[in-house]
Amino acid sequence: MVTPETSDPGRDFTRLEAAIDRAANRILADKPARGPRHMLIECVVFVLKQAWACVFGALLLAVLVAARLWYPDDAPLARNDALTIAAILIQVGMLAFRLESGRELWVIVLFHITGTAMELFKTDVGSWAYEAEGVLRIGAVPLFSGFMYAAVGSYMVRVYRLHGLRFDRYPRVWATTLVAVGIYVNFFSHHFIWDLRWVLLVLVVLLWWRTVMHFRVWRVTLRVPLLLVFVGVALFIWLAENIGTWAGAWLYPHQEGGWEPVSPQKMIAWFLLMIISVVMVTWVYPPRPPEIREGSAERAERG
Repeated sequence: MVTPETSDPGRDFTRLEAAIDRAANRILADKPARGPRHMLIECVVFVLKQAWACVFGALLLAVLVAARLWYPDDAPLARNDALTIAAILIQVGMLAFRLESGRELWVIVLFHITGTAMELFKTDVGSWAYEAEGVLRIGAVPLFSGFMYAAVGSYMVRVYRLHGLRFDRYPRVWATTLVAVGIYVNFFSHHFIWDLRWVLLVLVVLLWWRTVMHFRVWRVTLRVPLLLVFVGVALFIWLAENIGTWAGAWLYPHQEGGWEPVSPQKMIAWFLLMIISVVMVTWVYPPRPPEIREGSAERAERG
């Protein structure tokens, strides 16, 4: 969350993030603005920001792995229930330690709800399955599953403000919302009618192919095609999914006889699901072009 003193100080930061930001800027204030050391600092800051944005998902993934390695099979509390309690404690801790703002919490909750609804349907039709244990569940779905979707939403909202994201030629939010609704409906409807994922992929490409994302590291602001970012995040989620299935959090049919890697084709599903979370984030943080800054926007609103 490091921003140079001369730029937007990041008024969307939580109190803890703002305190870390001030301390980091004091440390980096006299560092060179060019050369190898400058490049190294920018790389380190980028990695730290990404790690901070992933903190919810990283903690949840660590709990899943720990439960696989060390949770006793004969424990009086079922493993799924222990995972649900741990996920709730992580979420409470995120709020108590001001790692998430109230402004973005409702998007995370909404993503939690939409994810759980899809889990109920997908487990019912046999797309994947959870261990049949514990009482903290809805039907065949343990409640911790919704927090895995919330982790994706948490990353999206946090990376938006940590990097001060701005966009060239971002499509209309109403158009992206319609595509997101179509994607969500297709996750259900393709079991009964035609699978429209390829049509939806084409629509995503048509909507966002001209969009360029500007993201601030420390002194440097970089530009990258937004579709490329989407692909990178989908790949990262797919890697996390492999860890989650290895940990036994859930299993696909082909893994029931022994763990195997998740098919790379699942990245298409994660790519489309990620579009839903991106659209939800734009409801809280409307996409802004790079020439608009916080201060000028506020002055325009007052004027």
